[in-house]
Amino acid sequence: MKIGELAKRAGCDVQTVRFYEREGLLEEPAREASGYRRYEEKHLARLNFIRHSRSLDIPLLEVRQLLDFAAAPDQSCGQVNELLDRHIALVKQRVDALTNLEEQLVALRRSCDGNGSHPCVILESFMAAAEESACACHPAGSASPQTTEPSP
Repeated sequence: MKIGELAKRAGCDVQTVRFYEREGLLEEPAREASGYRRYEEKHLARLNFIRHSRSLDIPLLEVRQLLDFAAAPDQSCGQVNELLDRHIALVKQRVDALTNLEEQLVALRRSCDGNGSHPCVILESFMAAAEESACACHPAGSASPQTTEPSP
């Protein structure tokens, strides 16, 4: 099958297929005499595996590891379980962070009485956040924004 058919069957863009090829996650197919790539069912199966893993928010590095584990089926499931346990722990951390964020936003929203005759309490809170309160970007006792690496 050609790249367009592969992408369609996997439910993704042609650019996604090319990206996974560039990343080395999807093996480059043989080429026809005309130069067209000729994909096989094994490419579709692997692309579906990658896309499913990504839908579970598994980073590309870990998808690569899972593919390596899948290529050695005689191995124990222990390494796969460890990888998944680490991913579950990260998801729990993000859920906790989102729960904290929700609580902060709900508290902010409750602080507004809707009366336009005085300055907006929510906007004043945003302006004073770095100096007065702890939040995701200004932990308690910190006057400067916290810098962290972006999540994958």
